[in-house]
Amino acid sequence: MKTLRDYQLDLSKKAVEILRDKKIVYLNFSVRTGKTATALETCRLFGAKKVLFLTKKKAITSIQNDYNDFGYTFDLVVINNESLSKIKDNDFDVVIQDEAHGMASFPKPSNKAKEFKARFSRIPLILLSGTMASESYSQVYHQFWLSAYSPFSQYKNFYAWAKVFTQPTLKYVSYGTINDYSSAKIDLIDLVIQPYILKFTQENAGFESKVNEKVIYFDSCNKKIIDKLKKDSIVEGKEEVILADTSIKLMQKIHQLENGTCKFESGKSMILDTSKGEFIKEHFKGKKLAILYFFIEEFHLLQFAFPNHTTSIEEFNTTDKHYLGQMYSSSMGINLSSADCLIMYNIGYSGTNFIQARDRLTTQTRKENDVYFVYGKGSLTEQIHKTVSQKKNFTEAQFKKYI
Repeated sequence: MKTLRDYQLDLSKKAVEILRDKKIVYLNFSVRTGKTATALETCRLFGAKKVLFLTKKKAITSIQNDYNDFGYTFDLVVINNESLSKIKDNDFDVVIQDEAHGMASFPKPSNKAKEFKARFSRIPLILLSGTMASESYSQVYHQFWLSAYSPFSQYKNFYAWAKVFTQPTLKYVSYGTINDYSSAKIDLIDLVIQPYILKFTQENAGFESKVNEKVIYFDSCNKKIIDKLKKDSIVEGKEEVILADTSIKLMQKIHQLENGTCKFESGKSMILDTSKGEFIKEHFKGKKLAILYFFIEEFHLLQFAFPNHTTSIEEFNTTDKHYLGQMYSSSMGINLSSADCLIMYNIGYSGTNFIQARDRLTTQTRKENDVYFVYGKGSLTEQIHKTVSQKKNFTEAQFKKYI
């Protein structure tokens, strides 16, 4: 049976005091510092008999393993947010919302946030995230809004809250101007939420490991098609058409093509160039790899290059197989530390997901974590990497500057 680290025991005691007093506690822990076990221990100390744990689908098995390995005996229901409607019970003593920043959209709450609030707002709540507000402190509001005990409950909605806690500006979009509420008054918000938050970093936990980002320049795929698409906004083949009649579509098509695949106007996808996958296979021969991709068709490309692969974390950690995972679904709640290195075949547009994904190798005992990026010099993929590595989202406006 596993035992909690000393700092987890101490943090659990502090967390349960906050939970009893305020009905909400936010564990703002860096990745791989053990926030899942700390949350479960908090539930035990709280005296919970039945707990609901909401998380990402790929993290469910890991959470259930922690529950078993640490010997907890309260009833635990673990499910992903998208399946919340399957939960008919409402008699939980505590609800744990993993990756709580996923509930952080503003100015309007997401549908899953609305569903959560309608079902569980009066149940004591543990929020978990390593990136509470990576893009804007305005992301704080709807995470606490999930609970009827929010410290901002006197504000009837985000707009009322924003009048006090943000400095709205005008943002110009294609159809005119809209209010931009992303400029939040951080110091003022912190005064309100700090009593609810326990913050813990890898440095606090004694981690000495570091992430080494390494770029390997490899010529972008499909250059002729990309050049024609930039010039004419359309490329017509014998059976399929690549159409880029808006800047967003052009951004997506270039991003796909550079990395060997394309989704056509018909909705069908195809592998057009396998050279990048083959290069990675040869360059890292003899190493056990975890490879993250972004577009669905890239998975099929990587399947051919790496026949000895798995999409199961459990199988990956117990065999010599390579791991192939979609960047978004594999960026949180999973441990890829049995890999020799992490390969970002392609990356998405979210700064939050990127920061989470690059840390999948990190453990307290691992000293070096090598993360490789393979793309063309001056490519769109390179520009996306430069942006998201600063914890920023890559947007249409940034693409227009690039193009």
